[in-house]
Amino acid sequence: MKTVKEISRLTGISVRTLHYYDEINLLKPTKTTDAGYRLYDDTALERLHSILLFRELQFPLKEIKAILDSSDFNTKTALEEQIKLLELQRNRLDEIIISAREILTKGTENMNFSTFDKTEIKKYADEAKQKWGCTDAYKEYIQKHYDSADKTDKLMQIFAEIGKIKHLSPYCEEAQNLIKKLQNFITENYYTCTDEILRGLGQMYISDERFKKSIDDAGGAGTAEFTAKAIEA
Repeated sequence: MKTVKEISRLTGISVRTLHYYDEINLLKPTKTTDAGYRLYDDTALERLHSILLFRELQFPLKEIKAILDSSDFNTKTALEEQIKLLELQRNRLDEIIISAREILTKGTENMNFSTFDKTEIKKYADEAKQKWGCTDAYKEYIQKHYDSADKTDKLMQIFAEIGKIKHLSPYCEEAQNLIKKLQNFITENYYTCTDEILRGLGQMYISDERFKKSIDDAGGAGTAEFTAKAIEA
């Protein structure tokens, strides 16, 4: 059995992230001690390994959970598919590096934009997902997951919550908790929202008039600016 801190040291994942995985039922501890310490056995570590591989492939957390919880999920088969996807990504990255070096040495006359094409990777990923999750529950999840209007509404609800506390300091606990909620929502529903990406979004929220208007419409005038300050904080 390993503790949260031991797993954090082993994998580089923060303790806070492991606690969050527990909260959303993505990775539950094998047992919790009377003192409240989470403990994980080898089965839990195997699931964590699958999670990390899916994260490396940029899968949203909700989609990872749906795949791992599918009754048809097979660890060995999934690992084979993950390796293939990682190899495709590595090959694509190698081609991009070669293309960039050619531009550096030969100039921009014969630039090759085909190296940025993700069609093959997307096609293979879609086929793999069908193998990983062909149950009715997974199909229902996929249908709900890609309901963009619903996601947008929920995103705007978060900005509405932020708007209610914009009179407070952007450094306060309430503000920081909502910023973390925003970051987690983006990661789960759109793409991996690192701190660096989040910082960039914060700047875009105030520099892009369309974003600023949408956010201010959701939370009231000044919400976009307050959100940017809270992110920077």
